[in-house]
Amino acid sequence: MRWAATLIAGAAALTGCGLQVQSADLFLLTRSGQGGTLTLLVNDGGTIRCDGGRTRPLPDPLLLQARDLADSLDGDAKANLRIASPPNSVYRYRITLQGGTVVFPDTAAASGRFPALARAELFAVQAAQQACGLSG
Repeated sequence: MRWAATLIAGAAALTGCGLQVQSADLFLLTRSGQGGTLTLLVNDGGTIRCDGGRTRPLPDPLLLQARDLADSLDGDAKANLRIASPPNSVYRYRITLQGGTVVFPDTAAASGRFPALARAELFAVQAAQQACGLSG
């Protein structure tokens, strides 16, 4: 009987502590080039950190895009896809996921071979503007 009371008290104490379970980060996107560097740390719990600043809420449509991007880029990240920058590129992207990293220039999506890279570029602009309050 004492054992059951101790167990119930322990469970109540844990419940009262408000266990805070952290969601995993989906990816870290870094865009460098003309105009400076942009970093976006996207968390699966629906938050984003912009340029190392405070955590901000990520609108649901952007969270869904981020989850889709993470899934789409997983294979390329595991293969550590690296695409060289041609002279006409303006930005260089680095997306780090749990399984690896993808590095590519802004011109890589134009070939049509890597549609997920085009979506990553669009995500960077939309997240910077909508979630971070930056110019994009």
